[in-house]
Amino acid sequence: MKTIVVALGGNALGNSPKEQLEAVKGSSKALADIIENYENVAIVHGNGPQVGVINLGLSKASEIDESIPEFPLVECVALSQGYIGYHLQQAIENEVEKRKIDKKVVTIVSQVEVDKNDPAFKDPTKPIGTFYSKEEAERIEKEDGYTFKEDAGRGYRRVVASPKPVRLKEIETLKTLLENNTAVITGGGGGIPVFDEDGTIVGVDAVIDKDFVASKISADINADKLLILTAVDSVYINFGKENQEELREISVDEAKKYIEEGQFAKGSMLPKIEACLKFLEENPEGEAIITSLDKALDGLEGKVGTKIVK
Repeated sequence: MKTIVVALGGNALGNSPKEQLEAVKGSSKALADIIENYENVAIVHGNGPQVGVINLGLSKASEIDESIPEFPLVECVALSQGYIGYHLQQAIENEVEKRKIDKKVVTIVSQVEVDKNDPAFKDPTKPIGTFYSKEEAERIEKEDGYTFKEDAGRGYRRVVASPKPVRLKEIETLKTLLENNTAVITGGGGGIPVFDEDGTIVGVDAVIDKDFVASKISADINADKLLILTAVDSVYINFGKENQEELREISVDEAKKYIEEGQFAKGSMLPKIEACLKFLEENPEGEAIITSLDKALDGLEGKVGTKIVK
């Protein structure tokens, strides 16, 4: 039985509940194509804009009315996981039902263990929320103590720690559901970050990269393929230049060479490539594919996209 883990990029989700309800209708068609053609499917999604909006909105509400409590970021991650999962689950269920596919769909509230000594906690880099001007970012930074960084010429975004995932706490539940004819939305927003304090689970303010969580889940359930969906059909070297070249299939060693050459942008394609390499390091028999949402099934079948193999 083929097992596929899909990492759904932010381009598949909207910036508001109304936008997202419309966006997931299109996403659900591509995901239903995969569910229809493969036995076991787990879906991981991002939450960058959503968790930032939730966090900022609740913080402002608390400032205006002191009876409204301040919500830590980790709770905001959980809130975003629930509402995005609800939208995705509902849209996929509607599409599955329409096609009369014999498959259930469920969302797991997912906790992901991270290492408290991860260096990411000393150097926050993960952007969340909307874009601000330099002046707006400086004002919010002064008022709320947040850290902002310039994001690829598009403005300033709040950044938080982005530690690497150690394991999905609900991994055995995920395996059981997959084995029982259920497509599973898991590790939403990269999962709810937690520490293991001598056997006691404790939440921590951070946002884990969803591609790395998808990679870790893929390795731990011995998935056949990790499919990372993004805004482009394939990975390119010399991107945007006259000598731009599409990569259709590359080895791990070739990918590492391109990373050394600086071919992949840090804020976009690089973490996706690194997540693929991590998966293949733990599961050498697997395949990692990067392509666009509307080419998802074709990507899995090798017709489009970039395939990375050991």
